[in-house]
Amino acid sequence: MDDAIRLRAVRARAEVEAGTLRGDELLAQILAVPFLDRDAWIDELLGFAAPQPDAPLPRGSVPYLPCGIDEIVTMVREAPLRADDLFVDLGSGVGRVVLLAHLLTKARAHGIEIQDHLVAQARARCEAMRIHDVSFTHANATEIELEGSIFFLYAPFNGEMLTAVTRRLEEVARQRPIIVAAVGVELDSVPWLRARETSCISLMLYDSR
Repeated sequence: MDDAIRLRAVRARAEVEAGTLRGDELLAQILAVPFLDRDAWIDELLGFAAPQPDAPLPRGSVPYLPCGIDEIVTMVREAPLRADDLFVDLGSGVGRVVLLAHLLTKARAHGIEIQDHLVAQARARCEAMRIHDVSFTHANATEIELEGSIFFLYAPFNGEMLTAVTRRLEEVARQRPIIVAAVGVELDSVPWLRARETSCISLMLYDSR
């Protein structure tokens, strides 16, 4: 990323902190960044430093890896995520998906993350950028009651842990229709979900039946 593109991100961050850059205007700025620079541009925009090494994780958890901006933007546009949704990222890391989901749509957004140092970093960025209607919980997603309308999974679990999480999601789906957005997670065999292809080959959307 060259200095001119980095400077655009710094200026955009100031507008986000002032509360003047949101929604379609922010999306237009993101899409104006060359594709190969977008992930680095987003990290500059949100002020993310390199995260600390992963803490010891329970079996079935996957080490932290940030989701690409293309998958996030596609999810927001094609789910679609609306201002009256409650968006939940299961395995939210430092909050990249949660923050962008809120900034692009004004939806309430919540992250659940098992590594407490990543939760602390996500909360610090929200405070520094004066972003509200966003929250983070330090918890194991298999052990807490879930609530939301759109859930995001970026390869956060596998094996028995993934099975336990889908059971938690099914409990929510019994109460209301939900959408599950998945990257790097195969949910086609989950009987209560119906797959929906997207324009991003790495992202799948699933509607509860």
